[in-house]
Parts: sequence; C-alpha cells; structure tokens
Amino acid sequence: MKKRVLALVMSTAMIASVLTACGGDSSNTPAADSNTSTTDANTTTEDSAQAATEEKPDLGGAPAADEVVVWVADNVTDFTKEKLAEFQEANPDYAGFSVRVESVGEGDAANNMVTDVEGGADIYAFAQDQLARLVSAGAISPITGDYATFVNEQNDAGAAAAATVGGMVYAFPITSDNGYFLYYDKSVVSDPTSLDAIIADCEAAGKNFYMEINSGWYQPAFFFGAGCTLTYDADDAGNFTACNIDYASENGLAALKAIINLKKSSSFQNGSSANTATNYAAIVDGTWDKDTIKSVFGDNYACAKLPTFTAGDAQKQLGGFGGFKLMGVKPQTDATKLQVCLAMAQFLSNEETQLARFDAVGWGPSNVAAQQSDAVKADEALSALAEQLACTIPQGQYPNDYWSLATSLGDSIISGDYDNATDDELMAVLEDFQATCKSYAGQ
Repeated sequence: MKKRVLALVMSTAMIASVLTACGGDSSNTPAADSNTSTTDANTTTEDSAQAATEEKPDLGGAPAADEVVVWVADNVTDFTKEKLAEFQEANPDYAGFSVRVESVGEGDAANNMVTDVEGGADIYAFAQDQLARLVSAGAISPITGDYATFVNEQNDAGAAAAATVGGMVYAFPITSDNGYFLYYDKSVVSDPTSLDAIIADCEAAGKNFYMEINSGWYQPAFFFGAGCTLTYDADDAGNFTACNIDYASENGLAALKAIINLKKSSSFQNGSSANTATNYAAIVDGTWDKDTIKSVFGDNYACAKLPTFTAGDAQKQLGGFGGFKLMGVKPQTDATKLQVCLAMAQFLSNEETQLARFDAVGWGPSNVAAQQSDAVKADEALSALAEQLACTIPQGQYPNDYWSLATSLGDSIISGDYDNATDDELMAVLEDFQATCKSYAGQ
C-alpha cells in the first residue's frame, strides 16, 4: 500500500486510495442544518447542546479495523453511496476496506462523536459551529500537508476559515450555503442595495418587509455590519474562557438604533420563514425557502446580498453569520486507514463531487471552481448568498444562554420598550447585554 501523502489535486483515476464494498442502510436521523432538513433553518450551538442529551441512535456499532463508516445527512446518503462506488471502481489500489454509509445529520454527528469517539464514524459531515468542541474532544484529526493546501486553495475563504482552529486545518469543506440574504419582488423594490429604500418602497406599496430581529443568528447582521464584535474563546476542554464583545460602543449604539428604527416601520414584520410570511415584497431568508419565494414572486423574483443600513451618519453593509458544512476524519491508530479516510474525504469534497451534489440536492459548493460553473451561477439565490458570505464571519460556538439573551433583546425592541429611549438609556441596555455575555465566560 502506498504510504506517501496523496497528491494535492487528483482526478478520480489518480487518487491512490480505494475501499471495497458498501455497507447497508441504518436508522435515519434528521439533519440539523437548514439545507438538509425541513426543521429549524438555523444550526446553533444551543440546538446541538440539546441534541447531545438525546439518546444516541443505533448505528450498527463502532467501525471494524478494515471498515470505514461514513455519516452523512439522510438526503445525501444514497448520493454518497453512489459516489463512493465510483471512487472504488476507479481506484482498486487499496483493497481490504469496506464502507458503511449511514444517515446521521450534521448536528447529531458532532454530538455523537463528542459523546463516544471510539464508537463514532471514521468520516462524518457536521456543521461548522461544532468544530471547536470536536477538536477539544479529540474526535477529529488535523489535516496537514497537501490536504491542508487542498482545503485552503480549492475552497472560498469563508469555508477554509470555518475549517480552521488556531491556524490548523481540521476538516474538508463541502458546502458554502448556510446563511441569509435578501429576496425581493422587483416590481416593488427599486433599489435592493439600501435598507432605507427597500422600506420606503414596501411602505408605499403596502407590502411587508420580513427580518427576524429577535434571533441571535440574524440580529448580529446590524451589530457586525456596524463594526462590532461578538465571539467566544474556549479552552481544550470546551469551556468558554473569554467573550470578545464591544457592543457597548458608538458602533453598537448605532446598530441598536437602526434595529429600533426598522421595527418602527409600518412594513416591518419579525420573521424569517417564507412559509408563514404574508403580503411581503422583501424578506431576509436562506436558500432553503427559495422555491416558496419563487412561487410567491413569480416573474418578479429576485435576490441580492443584504443591503446597507444607516448607522449614525454613515451607510454600513449588513453582515452577520455564515454557515458551512464540513467533513471530518476521526483520528486513527492505523496509518493506512487514516490515509484511506483522508483520501475518501478529499474525494467527497472535491470540485466534481460538489458539483454533482449541487445537481442532486441543490447544496451550494464551497469549491471556488465549482462556484463558477454555469449551473451554480445561474442559481440566483446561491449567487446572492456567495456575495453576502463575503460580509460575514463563520458562526463559531456560543453559550446556550447567548441565544436566549439575543431573543430577549429583540423581544424588547419589538415590544416598543426602547422606542423613546435616550442614547444614554440605550447605552445602558448595551452595557448590560455585554456584561451578561461576558459572564457566560466567567468574566
């Protein structure tokens, strides 16, 4: 068996690794990510932490020494089996390894791996906000050499950053499509680049504008856009050690006032689900609601990155979080099996496979070459999201209480508690929010 590091960019016929025989089906576990499930549109640490307390599914036991177990979301299980069959047929170099592909969603995969590394899959897909805890649990192998070069050179900057902790690459990106952007009715909205203009057009037409301002996922669009920071540091055990936040600042005040002004508009509706939205001409949503919105807007369907908003005396670009799906490899005691797993994960994340996955289920590629394909570029929603992701940060890990705190702040805004507040009173709100966020990290 070949023991050298495999080449950086390999065609299927050149990858010096193969596995034989695919395994059978297993119990299905719903995906946690918005693009793989009809459940909640956002993948958050809060969701994942709750799932960790649930009973682990029966997945057929830990991998045998000559077996590679792969966990992917239910709606790409058959696709993954087919691609691995292609991989096997084209690469007979490695014999003696069988493959078992199982349906385990991205959120459940991370929780199961952290709970039982030995019994977990050899290769598994997961949401990027779980990377730090997987590293802390010793459930994911570092990716070095040509593989790390492959990750950094073949994928967009956001996806590559999402796969990296402390300067070390740990995963292969497989999508760059979990985020939010603007859908709008172009017969109503004349200038999608300006929030002020969008609101004015919606008010004039008697139409609604939807954005979920009481969500810890959507709310940071204003704060990050204004130049604020809110991230957490964690130690090797996964404990939060520091909160990096500057909401209690002039930038934070400008962001908070912008959210309050948005809420005051007669066109504003709090929400991010096209399935429940009514009479709208613009909505901040994700790719998962594309078909619903197309059916509402018809020939007037259009997409764009998020607009700018008025922050004090300046126009600022709305930012926020970006989300990515990653594929990790469990640490192995056998060097040959590790090499096999790395080669397979690279194959499942390369340009050709990402394009095939886009054709099969519509997942947006992270591979920069795949993003330039005519088919992907023709998808207006993915193109808008790609532009928006350049203005976001990858969602990392956040304490469970952060999500509740952000909801509480948004609820107070929606209730009108701050409609007539002075700048000093609003700064006090931000100071309390900031201090509470820091308290979650013991500061």
